[in-house]
Order: sequence, then C-alpha cells, then structure tokens
Amino acid sequence: MSNTISTASASQWFVPVATALEGGAGRPSVTGLHGSTGGLALTTLLHPQSGKLGNRPWLIVTGSDEAAERLFDDLHFFHDLIGLPTAPLALFPRWETLPYEGTAPHVSLIARRMNALHHIRTTPQTCLVTSIAALTQRLLPVATFTGTTLQFTRGGTIEREALTGGLLRLGYRRVSVVEIPGEFSIRGGIVDIFSTAYAEPLRAEFLGETIDSLRLFDPATQKSTAKLDRAMVLPAREYLRAETSPEALAPIPADAEWRAPDLYSTMDSLFDYFTERPILVLDQPAALSGACTDLWSKIDDGYLRHADRETVAPYPSPERLFLSWPELMGHTNGWPTLALEPLTESDASWNPVQAFPAQTPASAGLGARGMPFSQTLAIMDRLREECRMVLVARSRGQVDRLLALLREHDVPATEWTAGTWTVTGKTKAPFYVLHGDLSAGFLAPDLRLAVLTEEELFAKGARHKPQAKNKAATFLSSLEDLNVGDYVVHVQHGIARYQGLKRLSVQDFDSDYLILEFAGGDKLYVPLEKLSHVQRYSGADGHGPRLERLGGTSWAKTTARVKKDIEEMAHELVDLYANRELVTRHAYGFDSTMYHEFEAAFEYEETADQLKAVEDITRDMESSKPMDRLVCGDVGYGKTEVAMRAAFKAVEANRQVAVLVPTTLLAHQHYDNFSERFAPFPARVALLSRFQSPKEAKAILKDVAAGDVDVIIGTHRLVQKDVVFRDLGLVIIDEEQWFGVKHKERLKQLRTQVDVLTLTATPIPRTLQMAMASVRDLSIIETPPAGRLAIRTQVVRSSDTLVREAILRDLGRGGQVYFVHNRVETMEKTGAWLHQLVPDARIVMAHGQMNP
Repeated sequence: MSNTISTASASQWFVPVATALEGGAGRPSVTGLHGSTGGLALTTLLHPQSGKLGNRPWLIVTGSDEAAERLFDDLHFFHDLIGLPTAPLALFPRWETLPYEGTAPHVSLIARRMNALHHIRTTPQTCLVTSIAALTQRLLPVATFTGTTLQFTRGGTIEREALTGGLLRLGYRRVSVVEIPGEFSIRGGIVDIFSTAYAEPLRAEFLGETIDSLRLFDPATQKSTAKLDRAMVLPAREYLRAETSPEALAPIPADAEWRAPDLYSTMDSLFDYFTERPILVLDQPAALSGACTDLWSKIDDGYLRHADRETVAPYPSPERLFLSWPELMGHTNGWPTLALEPLTESDASWNPVQAFPAQTPASAGLGARGMPFSQTLAIMDRLREECRMVLVARSRGQVDRLLALLREHDVPATEWTAGTWTVTGKTKAPFYVLHGDLSAGFLAPDLRLAVLTEEELFAKGARHKPQAKNKAATFLSSLEDLNVGDYVVHVQHGIARYQGLKRLSVQDFDSDYLILEFAGGDKLYVPLEKLSHVQRYSGADGHGPRLERLGGTSWAKTTARVKKDIEEMAHELVDLYANRELVTRHAYGFDSTMYHEFEAAFEYEETADQLKAVEDITRDMESSKPMDRLVCGDVGYGKTEVAMRAAFKAVEANRQVAVLVPTTLLAHQHYDNFSERFAPFPARVALLSRFQSPKEAKAILKDVAAGDVDVIIGTHRLVQKDVVFRDLGLVIIDEEQWFGVKHKERLKQLRTQVDVLTLTATPIPRTLQMAMASVRDLSIIETPPAGRLAIRTQVVRSSDTLVREAILRDLGRGGQVYFVHNRVETMEKTGAWLHQLVPDARIVMAHGQMNP
C-alpha cells in the first residue's frame, strides 16, 4: 500500500465543488465537517491544484467571533502544512460592546478591524474570516477610511501641527509615554506613535520637519526592534471627523461610533471594501440566519432601553447601523456561495453536495479521560497502517517532548518538514510531529491522513494558547502598570510618588527621566538607565504610605531596622539549614518515560518561569540532600502544576506525598486537580477534610499508614501527631503564612526529615526574598497565564441599565459574573432583582451561613 499523501488526493475530492464555484453563481455544499476539517476543506479549495479559486478574494462567515478565530487559526495551520502563503489570510472581529452601549470599543479590537480593512483594500486575494455579528454592522465609508490613513516616509516632510491634528482626528490620545495602541507622545524631535497598524509602537525622529528615521521599538525596554523606510498610521476609532470640521481636534466621545450615521452621508458595509466580488462561504447558513435574528433582538432591545432615545440627539435607529439577514442575502445574490455543514445540507438549493471523508478521533477510541498513553499509542499504531499520522504540538518544546516520548516507547517518530507529502514507501511511515495551532484533529482514511492534537493524545480539557514571553521582564516587572500618582521606592531615598516621564537635555544629551516626588514637593529625576534603582511600592491595600523627605535620615533608620530583623531571622535559618546539611536521603532517579507522559499531558503551555521552577525542583530531588524550596507566584500562574510534577516524581519512587493547605475549600480544589492529573496513572489520591465523617477519616488514615495512599491532601489535620505515614517523602505546603505557630514548629521539624516544597502567592517583600536566597532555595513564577488582561476598576453610580449591560456583556463572551452583596438578610431580594434584570441568566447564591 502506498503511503503517499498529497494535496492532489484532497483536491480531486473537491473537484465538483471547485467547478461549481468557478462557474460564477454556483451554490455547492460540503457536509460532514467537524473540528478543523472545515479549515482543511477551504485550504484545499484555495490550493492551485483546485483551479484558480485562490486568485479570487474570499469572505468566510461564521456564527461567532470564537468560531471565526478558530477557523482562522485552522486555515493558518493548513496553509503552512501544504506550503501555501499565509499573507492573504485576515480576521475581522466584531466590537465586544453591547448594541448602543455608551462605551468605546476596545482599541485592540479597533486595531484588528482596521488592519483587516486595510488588508482587503491592498491585497486583492484576501481570504477574510469574520462573524455574522461583524458582518451585519455598517462601517465608515471606504473613501473616509482610505483618505485619513497617515503615511510616513523616511526623508519625507510633515508639519508638526498637521501631524498632531491628523493623529487627533484618527482618535489617538496624546500621553507622556505610549503604552497601548491609540496613543502618541511628542518630545522635542522624537514622536512616538502606537499605531494600530503594528504590534509595537513607531518612533519617528525629526530634523526640523524632515523625518530622519523610522523604527519600531519595545515599549518596555525602549530598544529598537526594526528599522523602516515607510510606515503608516491607521485609525484608532471608527468615528473620523472631516479636517474642516470645527470639532476635528476635539476628544472623541466614548459613544461616538453609535452616532456615525449622523456624521457621514452614507454608511458602507464590509462588502463595499472588497475591490472585486468575493467567493462567499457560509458556515451553517440556517444557524447564521438564526444568529442574525437573535442579534437583531439584542439590537432592538438596546435601542429601546437607551435613555436618550427621547432626547434632542437620540441614537440613530438600528437599520442605519446594522444590516438584516434579508439585506445581507440580497447584497450577495448571485455570488458564488459555499455552505459548510456538520451533517447534511440545509435545503435543496445547495448543489452539488460533497461529503467530507473524515471522522473524529473519538470514533477510534482516542481522547478518553484517564486512558493510559500506552493504550493511546496502540490505537495510533493501528491507524498508522492506513494513514500518515501527524501529531500537532502547541510549542517547540512540546514537539521535542513528544519526539522523545515516542522514541522512549520504541516508536519511530520524526519532526515534520516540507516535502514529507511526497515520500513513498512500502513500510509504515513514522509518526510526524510538528508545531502548530489546530482546533481539533480528525481521521481521514480515504485521504490517507490522520491529524491529532495534544487534546486527543492526552485527553486534555480546554485548549489554551501559549502566552507570549513578557518583554517587560527586562526591567522590574512591578513597573509594568505604573501610573502617574503611584507610590514607588527608591533604593537610596525611600518612598516617593511617581509623576511621569520627561525628556531632558543634560550636557547636550537628550534622555528620558522618571520624575519622583518626595515629601515637601522635592523632586528627583531618575534616568532610565538607573531604572533598577526604583521599585513599585507594595503595601497594604487602601493605606497610602508616608513619603520620605529627600535627604532625610528616616529611610536609613528604616532600612537599618529591617536589616537587623533579617539578621535575626537569618541566624535562625542558618541553624535550621546547618542541621539539614548533615542529613542525607536516597536521591530520586532521573525522569522516566511515565514522568514524560505526565508532563506531556499538561493542558496548558508551560511558561519559561514554570519550566525553570520544575528544573530547580528536579535538580533538588535528584540530589542526596532534602529539598526545601519556596515557589512564589501570583494566583493562576501555574504553581500547582509545578507541585504536581514534584509529587509525581516522589510517587514514582514509592514515597508518599502530603499536600498541606490552609482551608477546606482549597483542599477540595487541590484534590480535584490532583485526581484529574493522576487519573491515567497507578496512583491513589485521597482527601482528609472536616466534611468527612470520623469513620471515613479513620479509614483514610489507616490506608495512609499502610502505604495504600500515595498522595494525601488536607488542612492542618495532616500535621497532628496521630497522622502516621509509611514512607513520607515530600510535603507540599500551600500558603505557609496562614498556619499558626504550633503548626509552623511542626513544619520546621519536617524540613530536617523530608523534602519540603512551599507554594505562596503572597510572599514576604521582594528585598527579603533576595536576602534569603542564599539560605533558602527560591523559585519565582512571574509570567502571567495565557490571556490574562489587566483588571479594570470603575466607580460609577448604580443603575439598573448599567448592571444589566455589564452582566450581558460578560455573558455574551461566554464568561461568568460575580455579584457581591453586603447583607445576607437581603440576598434573596437582590437575587430576585437580578433575575428581573437578566431573566435568561442562571443565578445562584452562596454565603458563609449556608449549611455544608
């Protein structure tokens, strides 16, 4: 049997579909699609072997922004896989604001939308993916969009007043230092613009009115990342006044986008931005029609609820801002249209109908929770007789890990490279592993192809994109979100208030300086190269510190007192660790194949800090001295996974693990996490909590003493003297500072006998951590989890409309809402009020007086 895989086999499958689309007004349908198969089908149609369809623009419409982003990622993956350029691909998201909500769209969404519109206008073969919500929204006129874009050329000229005015008209805000898209600053001959056209801010240096240089730079380090000959600035708002307007330079109101029909004589649609008629792709047309109906229900509701509809300047009516489903279909009547369906075609108007020859990995038994990797590997090996097996990993590190894991199981595996599709042979091909982002795998024996993701290999839950490396780590991470008025600490002068950044000329040398204000109004200018001398102040919430007097003696006295306290603690720690130096234990072995399976099954992409912490712990456990390591990291930064890998290593060596937590709730949370991660492996996880009966607790303690429990999780009950272990090897302590004095004395005794791993999200101050680093081993996890956004706090006057909109906005993105109330007695009344505001939401209540 030939194992050849080529795009030709897939292209031949879609010949009837391609022929119908090339005819000009065809309405073919592809059915049986699931997971990422829609992305593969579309990529195949775009391939040159399918004809000239790749030379035309495409407009692909999905039911939601989430579905659009998944399909966009799948298209990007398959384009890379078969060697097609990804440049034509673009994504057009919707605003995440509710209809007629009086807040401005997030600037990052504006940036993505403006880039997509620019892409359509400048790339004739654009393949645009969008949602039905984004498609129905009317847009600013094409002429307005193209006419307001600013262009810069190195060596070109521009008047400073014209530049400032142009940026303000485009919706940019003038600030002292640019940090996010939509901001600009002017410091002498240097103009920084965080253009929505780029992922990094643009710096233009002027000699008079001539642009001397153009470059992109890192806003955290201020270092250049790329030099440019040309640059552009796209709008930061979708409300662009005319240059002659008397309000051209005035700040744009937050709700201005909803009033755009009053500004322009006509509004355009997304269709109008295409330079030629695109091929239209509808992902489940009947579902799109239903989604459009639901969207219009929300639009009408928002319009009717808005307070100023009776005022002198009411919002424009919905039909001026949005397109209906009949209008969309009328505009695209006669266009070549392709329907994508998971089951069968929605009606008889679609012809021809082509079924995609693929099944889900679950149909072959893959992806089941708790399935050992050896069983998964056996299924995959049988599939390898019929298909070329491609395994998709989300990171380069995971590619190397999968290759090593497969080779440890004596399975042939190699990294996928270009040209693989043309290889032939009579023997079974090896497993191919490659780095990519794919929504789901599939099995297509007719195409001799099987693609599996990490989710199918290790039965992982949700998919999580890796977090980009935090560039601000080059400087102190505590300065990332520093705002004017925040308290800071200067290493030599003490506590001050940050007053912004200013560019000064000192001895004919221009440089940026931090402005620190001390008591009495004294100011200190700190150059950026001395940034390491400044630390963001971390103190009790709600309590402002006392500012130090510049040149005073109180800061020196404070630091001297702290040093004395540190010395006393250091003496105590030295005694403790001197005793530990005399104690030895049997070193743990090197990482095994089973351990590699355990770490490969982690559903997130590890951050660099997590990997460093795991490396530190592994080195400690493989030495002959007992481990005592402190892992510091904020909530959700991945400390638990680090601890679970240490626990797995101990269990593999037939030693028991005790996980000590301060609260029963946290104990149950850890129990659920540990049980899920350890399920595919021969290890028993048990929980000891106050919710268990004395009989159940006694049985668990008996099993712990007999060695039948590998991991026991509990509160302070675990440090009682009646708790006996057969062979305790590792103690994991979560938030040690919450335990009492007696418990800490018991923990100190444990540190001289077994390995101890302490996790904390609220450690002692950073200066004390560093002072202790040479005495107690320390690992810090500073990288935030994937997708973590800065918290936004608003203090506003309460109103039913505001509460309803806030809840609907979060529910609309698939999120959850916590409503905090201050009286148990009136919670029922508040819950009933919320149910009236948002009748479609499922509301539950919880408080401390409820029975367990």
